[in-house]
Amino acid sequence: MKVSEIRDKNEEELATLEKELRDQIVKIEVARATQRATNTAQLGRLRKDIARILTVRRERALGLAGQEAST
Repeated sequence: MKVSEIRDKNEEELATLEKELRDQIVKIEVARATQRATNTAQLGRLRKDIARILTVRRERALGLAGQEAST
């Protein structure tokens, strides 16, 4: 999922999306633990998507929404 897609969502949609992604992670971890996992690479992608969501939510909380980080 792209950051631009995440930024287009409101706070409620972000919370729902984060919960869905966390549920998917649990399912993949259970499948991996029982040796039924087929695509373990998806686990990393889900974690990165959650990190992106948390970053966007934190930016909004700090009032940095829409500003690019200057380096």
